[in-house]
Amino acid sequence: MTYLEMENIPFMLYADGDGRIFEHPYFRMAGFSGTKPIRVKDEDLIKVPEFSKLFFIPDCPPIGVDPSTGEHSVVRQIDVQGETVSCNAVAAFLEPGLVRSLLPAVDYGPKTYTLPTWAYTAVGFRDDGYWAAGFSIEYNHRWDPRNYDDRDLIPAIDSYQKNQSAGKLVKHLILCATHNHCFAAKNLFLRRWEAPLPVSRQCNADCLGCLSLENEFSRAASHHRIDFRPSQDEIVQLAVDHLTRGPETIVSFGQGCEGEPLTEFKLIAQSIKEIRRQTCMGTINLNTNGSWPERVRQIIENGLDSIRISLNSARPDFYRAYYRPKNYDFQDVVSSISLSTDSGLYTMLNYLVFPGITDQMDEIDALRNLIEKTGVNFLHLKNLNIDPSLYLDRMPKTDSPTVGMKKMAEMLKQEFPNLRLGYFNQPVRQKEKRLVCKEK
Repeated sequence: MTYLEMENIPFMLYADGDGRIFEHPYFRMAGFSGTKPIRVKDEDLIKVPEFSKLFFIPDCPPIGVDPSTGEHSVVRQIDVQGETVSCNAVAAFLEPGLVRSLLPAVDYGPKTYTLPTWAYTAVGFRDDGYWAAGFSIEYNHRWDPRNYDDRDLIPAIDSYQKNQSAGKLVKHLILCATHNHCFAAKNLFLRRWEAPLPVSRQCNADCLGCLSLENEFSRAASHHRIDFRPSQDEIVQLAVDHLTRGPETIVSFGQGCEGEPLTEFKLIAQSIKEIRRQTCMGTINLNTNGSWPERVRQIIENGLDSIRISLNSARPDFYRAYYRPKNYDFQDVVSSISLSTDSGLYTMLNYLVFPGITDQMDEIDALRNLIEKTGVNFLHLKNLNIDPSLYLDRMPKTDSPTVGMKKMAEMLKQEFPNLRLGYFNQPVRQKEKRLVCKEK
């Protein structure tokens, strides 16, 4: 790549010790695919939307590209008006619906801590704007941050509490909506779209950097895990009230603020049965790791409409390295996926993607086999929130070549034309539901 070819590539970003972010006057933006530094191309980039975030990575210098040589260089410091300033790397966190295609180019050698659980993305600066390595996989107005104005939320919460009995579950979800800014929790009070029904205090996996429970890799969890067992009456009341609000309403078990919902499968199954006795409207969805096929079966039989089963890889060793399952294994997850599709359930995979791992040819081949074997309806390409250096350190080492995240998505679209690729849970239309429900 010549100097002229690099002229349109964004400048590398760096942050000073106070976290103030600047563009470098000379070095250009780079990215990482796994542990491999990549020279960014213009077609790799997307304008960073306004509701994305920028982070700096303390003590870790950025890696940029020297436009005169095309070589990657660690940029530890810069002279600014006669003062030497240490450079810290900068990363972006993209809005929902955007898939990152490259990791930030960072020298993690000096790092002595674990980064918080965000999806760190390569980012640079050009033409008075920030540009990141990524692409859009789905736009959905129901999850557009512009539709979540907190000036509407607080009056909505006040109104909800006046018209609904405020039990422990409602109080928990108020905290989720106001403190953790969970869009799903906000939807409950705004009386629209997808709302959460967290129920589980326990989990049978020990994921690296768990979102809802502190472990050895996280100083503080991203979400406060529910610490009580909600009553069936409250679950049913909230669900029926929400589902009868409109055609696109969804209630979902299995949230970021809980453990694995299958640990409470009886409560979920009994609640769904009662919900469907009272209304046929809307979609009842389960987000799960799919670890207990028989428990999945019992929930399906009580009236579940859709299921989203999470995995970071279609390769068993990569799956185990991230989920660290307890008393179940990868084959149980595959069995749950097959059971769901065989039952006629709208079946989604929550595929946690990571540049340099997900786009390896060995992974793509394994995913192809899984899709062919199970016949899933929808594949979420969901950015994996984790410290990149932690994930790469724990994943099995392989020399499988990569094709790039965008190319991987294009290959899947071409090979599986009936498979939907996206980012968000989907309402299930009445004619697509497994069971015909008749309103009283």
